[in-house]
Amino acid sequence: MIQHLLIQNFAIIENTEIEFEDGLNIITGETGSGKSIVIEAVSLALGARADSSFVRSGKDKAVIQLAASLDGQDYVITREISATGKNLCRLNGQLVTLGEISALASRIADIHGQYDNQNLRDPRQHLALVDQYRDAEISPLRAEFDTAYAAYKESRGQLDTLLKSEKESRKQADFYRFELAEIQRVDPAPEEDEELTEQIAILQNSEKIFSAVESAYGPLDENEFNVLSSMGNIQSSLESIRNFSREFAETADIFNDAYYGLQDVAARIAGIREQISFRPEELDKLISRLDQIDELKKKYGGSIGDVLAYRDRIQQELSQLENFDELRGTLEQETKQRLRALRTSAAALTGARQASAEALGQAIEAELHDLNFDSARFEIRISAAPAISAEGGDEAEILISTNRGEPLKPLIRVASGGEISRIMLAIKNITGTYDKIPTMIFDEIDAGISGITASIVGRKLREISSSHQIICITHLPQIAACGNANYRICKETDANSTYTHVDRLDEEATVDEIARLLGGEIITETTRRSARELISGKK
Repeated sequence: MIQHLLIQNFAIIENTEIEFEDGLNIITGETGSGKSIVIEAVSLALGARADSSFVRSGKDKAVIQLAASLDGQDYVITREISATGKNLCRLNGQLVTLGEISALASRIADIHGQYDNQNLRDPRQHLALVDQYRDAEISPLRAEFDTAYAAYKESRGQLDTLLKSEKESRKQADFYRFELAEIQRVDPAPEEDEELTEQIAILQNSEKIFSAVESAYGPLDENEFNVLSSMGNIQSSLESIRNFSREFAETADIFNDAYYGLQDVAARIAGIREQISFRPEELDKLISRLDQIDELKKKYGGSIGDVLAYRDRIQQELSQLENFDELRGTLEQETKQRLRALRTSAAALTGARQASAEALGQAIEAELHDLNFDSARFEIRISAAPAISAEGGDEAEILISTNRGEPLKPLIRVASGGEISRIMLAIKNITGTYDKIPTMIFDEIDAGISGITASIVGRKLREISSSHQIICITHLPQIAACGNANYRICKETDANSTYTHVDRLDEEATVDEIARLLGGEIITETTRRSARELISGKK
């Protein structure tokens, strides 16, 4: 329940605090005094959107703080709205998001105003009432339906996408086949372009290479005065003195390594010399091959690796495209199976909703009889929707007859503003027994009613307040007289500003306030006596 509300620099309220009580809290005041501003402040504390227009003129920020208890735990919610548009939310002193505030607030209080009356006229909201009424039975069925619906939508979406792309897919398959054939015709190997570039460079420079090799090999050739022969003589000399000292032996070893290494080099140069030849036809063949690979690289990637990766990808996609008919058949069969499962799930949900609608309709009708609709008949009719949607296969519509002998008609067409308020109160009384929200806030609940009906509405609010905390704004004395705690919103002005404050009324002040509601600003002993009688009749 809500225990305390602090409002600072919010609209025309400069600084006021309200301590709310258990039971029925009644707020009254002159027209234009700011009664609805209090509800607006509570709404903001409970997660409504805010903007800088709420900040009192000339002030830097507005602050709304609400203290409440829920399931044995105390919470303090603080909203700060800056004139520059900055908006801060705190929960027990810690910064939190607006979403976190809203999630908690939805468990603390239910605010009813004119917007709810508009919702009640909207048939799209009627199904939600039915589902909430027997939530324990309907929620599992709704969960099964949601799963079946998601599965069906997935298959249906895949099939629709496949069918829409069929013509384009067949064109794409032809194009992929052309590209794949082009790549496979060349069939490049990894790094083949680098090898070809090297071979071409050798062939194009074969004359220069042969001349250099000849020059290098000449001194190494097998003749009496070649380098290797001279080094062989040096090796023999060093070997002849090896055993005389360690230094001679190490020197001989070092020279031997150089000698044998030079022999290896000579053999490699001889091999290169034998291989070198200039064959114009082979050069042309290699250049042509490299041109083919370069063309593929331009079209399908900057390297042979990119070309081969693209080849693998289009092979996979082509395989899928070539299996189009098989895939379509599989998806069609899967979609049919999931549609059957969806219809079965929707039918089970419909059955539960029909039972819930019947029970809820009877409960609300009984409440309406208590609210001076003596001859009212009330029905929530479940009918088949044009198609299964995310909400199921059903539509719900509230039908009502408020006069004996008249047929049931859609609520949207027959109920007046005052009747809508009483119907909403009846629904709130029923739904309040199972939604477990401790506080119910009513603004404009007295719209369009007066006299006996107002007294009945007041008694009904008092009845509901035995199990819920009620905060109600009203201008009717019949409802105000039912309060467990009464408050008056007062507006004062000076030469510069307007100020609004909220006063908790004691017993005598409550009598005077109800007398004012009965007879206007001039309060007489007659109106006070009438107020006391009205109060005593409600207790």
